[in-house]
Amino acid sequence: MSPNPDPDDLSALLRFGGFPEPLFKGEETFRRRWQRERLQRVIYEDIRDLEHVKEISLIELLVEELPHRVGSPLSVKALSEDLQVAHETVERWLGILERMYVCFRISPYGHQRIRAVKKEQKLYFWDWSQCPEEEARFENLVACQLLKYCHLVEDTEGYKMELRFLRDTDKREVDFVVLKDTRPLFAVECKTGEKSVSPAARYFRARAPLENFFQVHLGKQDYGNEKTDVRVLPFIRFCEILKLP
Repeated sequence: MSPNPDPDDLSALLRFGGFPEPLFKGEETFRRRWQRERLQRVIYEDIRDLEHVKEISLIELLVEELPHRVGSPLSVKALSEDLQVAHETVERWLGILERMYVCFRISPYGHQRIRAVKKEQKLYFWDWSQCPEEEARFENLVACQLLKYCHLVEDTEGYKMELRFLRDTDKREVDFVVLKDTRPLFAVECKTGEKSVSPAARYFRARAPLENFFQVHLGKQDYGNEKTDVRVLPFIRFCEILKLP
């Protein structure tokens, strides 16, 4: 990949994920084999030996199901019913997968002027190439980049950073909100195409105390204003603004 990322680099990232082996190899067959071997190693070696879990085959089924839940509110109840195990068991397994850096969850952001959901969470993978749908894969890629940004600011500047999402009881949603010392810093909505501004973005923009509001996409158009309305821009340009590598 070039020192200055271009659309081809972003396309490769979306297709092959961010792990160096499949990304630099750039072959779909190698990616599938590498991904399968990695998950098999995590499930049948790391989790079995370090976490002393006996229901390994059920965890494998859980890992196979989770990519279809990326980008949507995660229902642990529905997962427990699908796997026919207790709610607490699925929660424990998800915690194990998070500790093994298979996935991570983010919580909702609430504000007094928004009838925000409080308990729902969203789940993403560290290897977003596991997501079968392009829209969910792009959202997952953005989630990883924003979480990396939060970790960078925490490590270099010492602020407490959080990655959350906006969703109200009427199911209006914006994909991400970044908090700095509990204060909302900016929001990000993800779209794979160069579309008009999301109605939910404008709705929350008028009600939440957000300094900047972005809508990122995979195209070329760049318009709007993040400080007064919503700025629609290519994801590569957004990364440049945040100084994300």
